[in-house]
Amino acid sequence: MDWLEGILDKLGGIIWGPPLLILLVGTGIYLTFRLGLIQLRLLPYALKLVFTKNQDKKSEGDISHFQALMTAMAATVGVGNIVGVATAVVLGGPGAIFWMWMAGFFGMATKYGEAVLAVKYRVKDANGQMAGGPMYYLEHGLKQKWLGVLFAIFGALAAFGIGNGTQAKAVADVMSQTFSVPHWITGVALVLLAGAVLLGGIKSIGRVTSFFVPIMALFYIIAGAIVMVMNINLVPEAFATIFKFAFTGEAALGGAVGAAIRFGVARGLFSNEAGLGSAPIAAAAAKTDLPGRQALVSMTQVLFDTLIICSITGVTIVMSGQWKDTGIEAGALTAAAFGTFLGGAGPIVVSIGLLFFATSTIFGWGYYGEKCFQYLFPNNTAVKVYRVVFVLFIFVGATAKLNVVWAFADVLNGLMAIPNLIGLLGLSGVIILETKRIQNKIKEEKEEAKAKKA
Repeated sequence: MDWLEGILDKLGGIIWGPPLLILLVGTGIYLTFRLGLIQLRLLPYALKLVFTKNQDKKSEGDISHFQALMTAMAATVGVGNIVGVATAVVLGGPGAIFWMWMAGFFGMATKYGEAVLAVKYRVKDANGQMAGGPMYYLEHGLKQKWLGVLFAIFGALAAFGIGNGTQAKAVADVMSQTFSVPHWITGVALVLLAGAVLLGGIKSIGRVTSFFVPIMALFYIIAGAIVMVMNINLVPEAFATIFKFAFTGEAALGGAVGAAIRFGVARGLFSNEAGLGSAPIAAAAAKTDLPGRQALVSMTQVLFDTLIICSITGVTIVMSGQWKDTGIEAGALTAAAFGTFLGGAGPIVVSIGLLFFATSTIFGWGYYGEKCFQYLFPNNTAVKVYRVVFVLFIFVGATAKLNVVWAFADVLNGLMAIPNLIGLLGLSGVIILETKRIQNKIKEEKEEAKAKKA
């Protein structure tokens, strides 16, 4: 299979080359300015929505704002937040973290736009549940069903890679290396756990992720905060190093400014999936009265994923100085960095974080893949078969060498982004109109609140 892996690696390198990265970031920049820096202007309101439980209970949808956000975060907060960030630092130097932040900032506008369109063009399936995402806004909004079909094919297949095999392998490796649990036992446990969650559909996934994701995120954030507070004197120097090398370039394996930009942007987008078209599938299931309201909630996903969780990994690595050691592989760099400050507990913290992150990704991507498959084959029996096959493949991922699957997923992820970005740019006018609607609604609600107080 080495020949196939080689071909896929080359193809992935071409697809994820400068043109796609420029298109991804460029779309974010374009939407940022057309929407008037919405990720700054309405961020306080968006965060308020995230933590307001009684919002939109009577609106159409299957799950709450918060559950939709947690399902999307379950899918995006994964191996990329720990290993992906370390890879960016090794290949692009500390400066890659700055460009990761830039990709995250503009990616918030992209994520907002995706969610607006997902809710705007969602439909009810045969079971009375919401179905939405790029395939629907490409068909019903852009009137290009063939692009929707392409996206759905890429998404249904990519789920087995980015959201299944590679994540299961990461969990099995961690359990084996840290806790001496055989790979096959981890595989069986993951199959049973994922089966119990995924076979119950979006409401089951929403309930589990809304409980599971905040705990796993807080665990990692608190661990990172402890490291920074205990070594507060190193934090300013770490940030200074990041900003310095963002424009001068230095990496453990050599490199320059171009490498910092390339790997920072690429790994940032890989982590938060802004522009990939996956997260809006979860956003479409939310109970919401206006597309813009759920879109503001979805926008915060990038804030939590890239600007907070990925930053903890990156700043800790820079603080430790371990990134300068060319003998440490990217996969072990984060554990070595935490170990610098927490001793033997450091690798355990990272292992537990990776265990949680990778497991949750399986839940989120199980739903994404199912919805893509449902678009292609709107048949209950076919969808149930897909669920079962997806769950069983987890065991294969946990016990087999899946370099080919990882390379295959990388290619498919890039291919998913292309039709989605076409839809975002082609329907940007709709995004603007829906943004005006939610802004007017927010203004009305504020005036009503003032009137009640008076």
